Amino acid sequence: MADTIAQVLAGLDEARRRELAALYRDLHAHPELPFAEHRTAAEVARKVRSYGYEVTESVGRTGVVAVLKRGAGPTVLLRADFDAVPLRERTGLPYASAADGVMHACGHDMHTTCLVGALRLLAEGRDHWSGTVLAVFQPAQDTGEGAKAMVEDGLFKRFGRPKAVLGQRMAALPAGTVGCHPGPAFAAADTLRVRLTGRGGHASAPEATVDPVVMAAATVLRLQTVVSREVAGRDTVIVTVGSLRAGADDGLIPGEAELRLDVRTYDRRVRKRVLAAIERIVRAEAAASGADKVPEITSLDSCPVLVNDPDAADRTMTAVGSVLGLDNVTDPGPLPAGDDLGVLGTAARAPVCHWLLGGCDPEAYARAEKAGTTLRDVPAPHSAHFAPVVEPTLSTGVTALVAGALTWLGGPPRGRR
Repeated sequence: MADTIAQVLAGLDEARRRELAALYRDLHAHPELPFAEHRTAAEVARKVRSYGYEVTESVGRTGVVAVLKRGAGPTVLLRADFDAVPLRERTGLPYASAADGVMHACGHDMHTTCLVGALRLLAEGRDHWSGTVLAVFQPAQDTGEGAKAMVEDGLFKRFGRPKAVLGQRMAALPAGTVGCHPGPAFAAADTLRVRLTGRGGHASAPEATVDPVVMAAATVLRLQTVVSREVAGRDTVIVTVGSLRAGADDGLIPGEAELRLDVRTYDRRVRKRVLAAIERIVRAEAAASGADKVPEITSLDSCPVLVNDPDAADRTMTAVGSVLGLDNVTDPGPLPAGDDLGVLGTAARAPVCHWLLGGCDPEAYARAEKAGTTLRDVPAPHSAHFAPVVEPTLSTGVTALVAGALTWLGGPPRGRR
C-alpha cells in the first residue's frame, strides 16, 4: 500500500504545490459566511470538474459534490468544509481577508484546498485504485447546519453510501503533523439563547422595576456551578456565557436581557443533565428576581459528539503514517471543538475517521512549547491571528487525504497491476 500511495503522490511536484498555494491564498482572501459560499463553491466546482469528476452544485443549498468512479469497488467519502466566520482578521498577511468582518479563521480554506489537490492526484492516479471517490465540499460547518442540510437534500440517496467517511481539520499543532483520537474525539456543541424579561423603569426608582441586568448577572454566576458542582470530575463539560446584552442608557433599567451560551459535552447522558441544569438555574434566578414572565430558552445550534471508529482510525492513520512517518502521527486526545462530520457518518451508517492537521510554524511551536506558552503564543483556530504556514501544511493535508482514501479504495482494476 505504501508503494501505491507514493506513486499517486508523485504528482505533487513543485508546480502543483505553487498552484495549490495560489488557490489557498485566493480562498483565504475571499471568505464567505455559512450558506453564502457562492464564489468558493463555483471555483471548487470549476477546478474539480476539469479533473474529470462528475460535479453537482447546490447540494444542501451551497454544497458541492464531486464523484469519480473507477470500476467496481468501495466508495470512500472525503469531506472538506468551506465556510468562514464573522471575525475581523488581524494577521497582517498580504492575502488577508478582503471582506470586512469575515475571516477564514478556522482553516476551512486550507481544508478545501487540500481536498482539491487530493482529488487531482487521485484522478491522475486512477490506474492505481478501483471504486468510487465521493468528495463533499460542505457549507455551514461552523454553524453545525451544513452536513444536515446536505443529508436532507438527498446526499446519500443521490450519490450512494460510502464504506468510510474521512475528513480533516486545522489545529494548533506543528505543520507536518496530524493527530487522531479514537472514540469520542470532538465534543457535542450546543448554542443557546436565553431571554430574561424583567420590568423596566428609571434608574432613580429601582424599587418599581425588576432589573434584568441583575437577574442576568446572577444567572451567569450561578451557571458556573454546573460544571463545578453538578458534573462528575471524570466527565468533561464546558459551559460558556459568551454574550450578555442588556440596556442602552445608564439612566434607565431595561426591560430584558439576553444571554448566549455555548455548551460542550462528550456523553449523551451528561449533555442531557447539563442542559436540564441550565434550564433549572435560568428559571430559578428569574423567579428569585420576581420576574413576571418565564425566561425563553432557545436552541440555536446543536452538533452531536463526533466518534472516531477505532478500527477506521487505526486503518487510516497507519496508511497516513506510512508516508508521513509514524512520529508525525499523534493522539492529541479528545478536542472540545464541535464538528458535524459525524452527521454524515451516522446518516451513511459508515465508520468515521476525522483527524487534525497541524498548521503552526514548527520552530515557533517548539519554542512556545519549551517555554510553556503555547496557549498564549500559538494562535489557534477561531483566533483573529490564526495564520497557518502554507507549507508544509498544504502538502501534509493533501498527503493525508490521498493516503486515507487509497487505504479504503480497492486495488488497481484487473489488467492494470
